Amino acid sequence: MQSLWRDDDAERMVAHYVAKGVARDVALRVYTSRLLGGDPKLVLHGGGNTSVKTTMTDFLGASREVLCVKGSGWDLATIEPPGLPALHLQPLRELKKRDKLSDEDMVSFQRSQLLDPNAPNPSIETLLHAFLPHKFVDHTHATALLGITDQPDGKKICAEVYGDRAPLVPYVMPGFAMAKIASAVFEKYPKSEGFILLKHGIFAYGADAREAYERMISLVSLAEARLEKGPRKRLAAVALPAALAPVHEVAPIVRGAIAEVADKADGIWRRQILDFRATPAVLAYVNGADVTRYSQIGVVTPDHTIRTKNWPLVVPPPAADLTGFAAGVKAAVDAFVARYHDYFIRHNKRAEPNKTELDPLPRVVLVPGLGLFGAGKSKKDAQIAADIAENTIAVIADAEATGRYEAVSEADMFDVEYWSLEQAKLGKGADAALARHVAVVTGGGSGIGAATAAAFAKQGAAVAVFDKNADAAKAVAKKIGGLGVGCDVNDTKSVRSAFDQVCAAFGGVDILVSNAGAAWQGKIGEVSDEILRQSFELNFFSHQTVAKNAVRIMRAQGTGGCLLFNVSKQAVNPGPDFGPYGLPKAATLFLSRQYALDYGAEGIRSNAVNADRVLTGMLTPDFAKERAAKRGITVDEYMRDGNLLRREVKASDVADAFVSLALANKTTAAVTTVDGGNIAAALR
Repeated sequence: MQSLWRDDDAERMVAHYVAKGVARDVALRVYTSRLLGGDPKLVLHGGGNTSVKTTMTDFLGASREVLCVKGSGWDLATIEPPGLPALHLQPLRELKKRDKLSDEDMVSFQRSQLLDPNAPNPSIETLLHAFLPHKFVDHTHATALLGITDQPDGKKICAEVYGDRAPLVPYVMPGFAMAKIASAVFEKYPKSEGFILLKHGIFAYGADAREAYERMISLVSLAEARLEKGPRKRLAAVALPAALAPVHEVAPIVRGAIAEVADKADGIWRRQILDFRATPAVLAYVNGADVTRYSQIGVVTPDHTIRTKNWPLVVPPPAADLTGFAAGVKAAVDAFVARYHDYFIRHNKRAEPNKTELDPLPRVVLVPGLGLFGAGKSKKDAQIAADIAENTIAVIADAEATGRYEAVSEADMFDVEYWSLEQAKLGKGADAALARHVAVVTGGGSGIGAATAAAFAKQGAAVAVFDKNADAAKAVAKKIGGLGVGCDVNDTKSVRSAFDQVCAAFGGVDILVSNAGAAWQGKIGEVSDEILRQSFELNFFSHQTVAKNAVRIMRAQGTGGCLLFNVSKQAVNPGPDFGPYGLPKAATLFLSRQYALDYGAEGIRSNAVNADRVLTGMLTPDFAKERAAKRGITVDEYMRDGNLLRREVKASDVADAFVSLALANKTTAAVTTVDGGNIAAALR
């Protein structure tokens, strides 16, 4: 491991923050925190913590000695000065005299010592930072370090590697007790550069930011060197089927199996979004003949359990013929859930006070022959679970290569998983209305489609934007944090490929907004057969193509779904010269109802939106100008004319209607009108 400290970079950051009134000490603390947080071999997703002891002026203008320590909710990779709340240092140090301190009292006391009462909660390990005398203190969960500590003889290995340079602190739960024990170890070894937390992580400290950071790099490098010393055992591979199913076929089955019925009577599911990984290291691990042993021992550091549970789900390898695979996955999930219930019951008997069981579903799924899936309520959470899973693989592979992997006890892990201070890191806010859902929007590169994609993303859905113009699809997707896919909805192969990409990216599909279309015009008795067929291809058959693909995936998941069709006012109230457009739209309206009829028993709903005079998509500005000119009115007047409310209908209004139908869990075979009140188009 190499030091990334650069004098020029450090001074640029200092100058940047000093100009904003931030002290040099804090600016340097931000600099090295980001160096640590930016390396996944040291810190992952909000893990680790750092601090600096300095002086600041309090509200009354007095200079005070303070501890600036990482605040809850901040990530070291992107931390800013507000992410290092300042606390009065001396009162924190006075706590060292106490024999006991409850978590609740510790949190309350720490908050009482904040210079800014609105600052975030300080780190769980604030007192450990305070009890050490050093100006700069760094804490990470370095992968290489865990590779040597997470073994039955981890104590012996650490003693050989570090000696008095970094003495060992036995495993103890973070908080006051760990702060007391660790500070006692330091007092015994006052010349140490850091200390090792058995099966947890590593601390390094120094008189300045560079010294503390480079001590961390040096100490972790010793662990890396130890892992490379001598022969390394390779994981023996298991025999796999000659041909394996691709990820886009496997993902919906897995995703459906790890969903939970939130309300059986109403058919409401708690789904999870997936993130797939298949690096050579991942494949070597999941293909190991002994994977059901080493993967089930426990997480490599307690810090990870709230993101991944204590062990992953292992499912059967997916043969190319998936017959029986779904049953095998379901059996594996049932066994996982039963094991989790048992784990909770056994350890909750000794908990004070008793806990409420968390959901028992896996957050990591290992698929021999294929790779692994991270799972979470959002794509970000799924990626975090997958990142931690890859880190876990690296640690366990190192431990197994040089010895045998061993985690902290199951009881210790339960205490951390159900620790209120650890759970607080995840936040307690309710899910967004469409969190855990994957939505596909066709024709999403502009107009109504782009507005709809944005509306679904705002409600928490993972959104895939389909458009014939791939660049337009990707541009919209980038704005909303979704997936942009070039897709010609008139081409069955293009559509199948696009849906395969969604399954590979998110794990499946829950909502389809079939929106793509175009308005061909002409008197019906005069329009060419070619034009009419082109319109039917796009305005009817493409809707059938995308709906078939969505239903195929929804049925594989087994958790229901929602089809939404843009049918337009023309479906029920044809206008002059709009027959080539209105006829296929009318057919699409009945297509929507046929899907409702045929798949309602499987929990798949199908509804439509009937919109009119939306100045985007079908209704072009030039067409609106032409019609307005013929009537001798302005475009704005034309857009409002003809509806009872005299209100212009916008793309966002249509998008809101699609969202509303997606949330209407007991509505199917319905048509929602968005036209300001066009009585001629009212359904009778």
